[in-house]
Amino acid sequence: MASDKNPPWALHWRSNTLFIIATVAVGLFTDLFLYGLVVPVLPFVLRDRLSIPEDEIQSYVSNLLAAYAGASVVSSVPAGWIADRTSSRQAPFLSGLAALLAATIMLALGQSIPVLFVARVLQGISAAVVWTIGFAMILDTVGPQNLGKVVGSIFSFISVGELMAPVIGGVLYEKTGYSGVFGVAAGVLGLDFLMRLLVVEKKTATRYDVDQVPHSQNRQQDSHEDYGTTRGEDVEDVEDVEDANNREDATEHDALLHNKNLKDNEIYKIRHEPNRIVREFPILVCFRSPRLLVGMALSFVQASLLAVFDATIPTEAQSLFEFTSLQAGLLFIALDVPYLILGPVAGWAVDRYGTKLAAVVGFGYLVPSFILLRLPSDNLLSGTSNVILYCAILSLNGVGLAIIGSPGVVEASDVVEKFNLANPGFFGANGPYAQLYGFNSLFFSAGLTIGPIVAGALRDGIGYGNMNLVFAVISAVTAVLSFFVIGGKPRWNRICQLSG
Repeated sequence: MASDKNPPWALHWRSNTLFIIATVAVGLFTDLFLYGLVVPVLPFVLRDRLSIPEDEIQSYVSNLLAAYAGASVVSSVPAGWIADRTSSRQAPFLSGLAALLAATIMLALGQSIPVLFVARVLQGISAAVVWTIGFAMILDTVGPQNLGKVVGSIFSFISVGELMAPVIGGVLYEKTGYSGVFGVAAGVLGLDFLMRLLVVEKKTATRYDVDQVPHSQNRQQDSHEDYGTTRGEDVEDVEDVEDANNREDATEHDALLHNKNLKDNEIYKIRHEPNRIVREFPILVCFRSPRLLVGMALSFVQASLLAVFDATIPTEAQSLFEFTSLQAGLLFIALDVPYLILGPVAGWAVDRYGTKLAAVVGFGYLVPSFILLRLPSDNLLSGTSNVILYCAILSLNGVGLAIIGSPGVVEASDVVEKFNLANPGFFGANGPYAQLYGFNSLFFSAGLTIGPIVAGALRDGIGYGNMNLVFAVISAVTAVLSFFVIGGKPRWNRICQLSG
């Protein structure tokens, strides 16, 4: 029913699906962009402003980066828990931006190590909130059937910020000093704040406009219509299937679909009384599914691989070609353009053909792509030709990164969706989706943290070429794991038909 109150100003475009998606995308972009923008500036802040000795700067930089990652990991799950218990996701979404604004001001003006440390912690908390609540808003808005292409498009957009921000930060500091770096940060924050303030969630818009029905509400309705509200109705479901087979107007597809839904209902139904911890964090019960665990692992590996390029391209470019920071930054274009163009297409393929195909093909494709990265180091070509070769191989890897952009989060969402439908009311009115994306943020943040550390240690220990071989093996293992787990067990009869 429509509300008696006057609707908010410009309700239709503020609650428009595209505007909600754009708001979340800008929020995620801002988080990654400001994180990367500050990274190359930190050593100069420590040396010039705080007079930290040169031999201690690397240690302080590492600790400040760890503070961000640790705060993000610790805050992700609580952020999801809070979001699933609030009537609106906009308020916590704005609170995350407030933390980021405070962190940016502290980094710009801080005169001591404790102040910088608190700033990085606030940045980590902001990251946890924006990733957790942002993806929950996306699922509420577009539904699971369109999640893949939307997530693929968003990752294409924000990857540019994640990969280019360190270079932009370095160039800005070199040309303009602190004022230029934090001036750009202020501009991005201003745009982000305005969009988050204006956005109106679908479920809020339904109070004024009956034509707008949020997907979260549709899911709740579907769960009651398809599965009932008590375990005793399972018997009725069986009888309904039998009746459907006997009715003349029922098609074979209808009967098979109903049987599949009934089977899913049995697999994902919670049959034992949960303990107190599970009642507080109901998402935990979903982790009994290996599909959810591997879906989270895919997000971890994806983030690790992204971070590997961020950590090694500038150093390798300087070592191989004696590039400046600006020239090294331009190399990221070769990686970003395929990612930016193919991300939405790959996401559409996930929605159309499922997560298994995208995960297996994407991670499998990255195996030879990573191995090829050793060729420029072998100096098979010289001068400009070797630079062109490196750019071409980076472009090949950009294609692979685009393919693996969405299978992990879509797979996790699909599993939790099934648990929610099979157990109406168990996860509350909002479902467990913010908690889900809290855990997804935890795994993704862990990947962004561990990836550069491992890559740096391997590059220094066994060389750039062998480092890429290690990550090729990780991609291969992930592809095999995806084949057997992601999207359910492989259907061997169908595989044999395709191969025959």
